[in-house]
Amino acid sequence: MRLVSYVHNGIQGAGVIDGELIRPLPYGVRLLDLLEQDALADAELHVVDPPVPLADARLLPPLTPPSVRDFVTFEQHVEGIAQRFGGRIAPEWYAAPTFYFTNPHAMIGAHDDLPVPPGCRVLDYELEVAAVIGRAGRDLSPEQARDHIAGYVIFNDWSARDLQAREMPVQLGPAKGKDFATTLGPFLVTADELEPCRTAEGLLDLAMTVQVNGVETGRDSLANMAWTFEELTAYAARGAWVRPGDVLGSGTCGSGCLAELWGRSGAEDPPPLRVGDVVTMTVTGLGTISNRVVPGVDPVPLPPARVRHSSRACSSE
Repeated sequence: MRLVSYVHNGIQGAGVIDGELIRPLPYGVRLLDLLEQDALADAELHVVDPPVPLADARLLPPLTPPSVRDFVTFEQHVEGIAQRFGGRIAPEWYAAPTFYFTNPHAMIGAHDDLPVPPGCRVLDYELEVAAVIGRAGRDLSPEQARDHIAGYVIFNDWSARDLQAREMPVQLGPAKGKDFATTLGPFLVTADELEPCRTAEGLLDLAMTVQVNGVETGRDSLANMAWTFEELTAYAARGAWVRPGDVLGSGTCGSGCLAELWGRSGAEDPPPLRVGDVVTMTVTGLGTISNRVVPGVDPVPLPPARVRHSSRACSSE
């Protein structure tokens, strides 16, 4: 199945895709509700009339996830980013599938506009696929983890490269370089739909492409991940819970962002995204997302750090 969250005639709903129609679920039912109730597989049994033309609906992110972990699993991407900074892939990358937590409240829909984040002048996209957890689990094996993955979505991890570069020396992660927007959509495609694309190693062989203003800038296969989604899920669940609706990003595919291309060429060509640019991503079996960059707002000024004094303790005497 392909499931969506959408707005039609001012009313928000969820439903099942049937060709060019959305078969609505009962009013008030969210896809996250179905995941939490382990009822996603029965969604088609509960659709109601009348159907909604897909072309007339605004697609929302399929769900607002409780948490978002974004991994980095494509060696080609890691190598290109390392070259941008004059280095090589860290040996630690090969030891375990590293991830960071990003903002679950910053999801935008498949065709929503993307405002430039405050203060950003070097805006980039990142082409990824994400798994959506359908069942809670902890300390899972990869074999067990397969039953905990409900489905998959396209995931665009928008990046403010200049803000990210300023923050990373503090060694706490990308923070404001990442938390302003992530495109999630267009559909939640249930895992069974993609089984015919699974390789002998357990990877999903899905073609991934990205275009800027109709010109292709990147192409890869999801099968080039260094770990399977089941292995990512098992790692995320090591000593911690994964819960229904949690999103696990694959990390950027090879040639899936501008920064990687800049690292390989030594120049910002293609240039950073500008207002008016349209970024379109397509993944076999998962559909297409397309977002236009629009003007954002100026940052609210904040002072630099205050100089430390030898003592600031308040005395009651």
